[in-house]
Parts: sequence; C-alpha cells; structure tokens
Amino acid sequence: MPTISAFYGILIRMFWDDHAPPHFHVIYAQHKAEIEIETLEILGGRLPPQAKRLVKTWARQHKTELLNAWSLCRKHETPEQIDPLD
Repeated sequence: MPTISAFYGILIRMFWDDHAPPHFHVIYAQHKAEIEIETLEILGGRLPPQAKRLVKTWARQHKTELLNAWSLCRKHETPEQIDPLD
C-alpha cells in the first residue's frame, strides 16, 4: 500500500487494485478512515474533527492527482507522491 502523502502526522495511502468507488485511506494516530475522492465522504472508519477537516482541505486541492493515483494503483503501478498540505 503506497503512502502518497503525509502531513501533520496524517498518512494518506492507497491499496493496489482496491475496490470501487475511488477512495484513499487515512491513518492518523490510532484512527483510520477511507474517504471517497469524488464526494469526500467517509466510507468507513473515523477521524477526529480537526484531522478530518485537514484531510478534506488537502483532498480538494489535489483531487485530480488523487484520481490519477487511483488509476495507477488499480493497474498495480506506483503513483507519484502528492504534495502535503501547506
């Protein structure tokens, strides 16, 4: 599972050949969540409110890059790193 970005102790990852809909995995301390790229809805898991806000802000800024990374992971190709949240 490639880590495609990291910021403020938050790791953003994608699984190779993961199930639809396009989403990414977030790990923050003991918390984990899956977030859909298009809607930014949490598909599973839970994040503290502040971490959730940071992740959603980041994901809005990098939606196209996330979709490209998703496409590459589906083909078992390594996605490029995505810049962290400033």
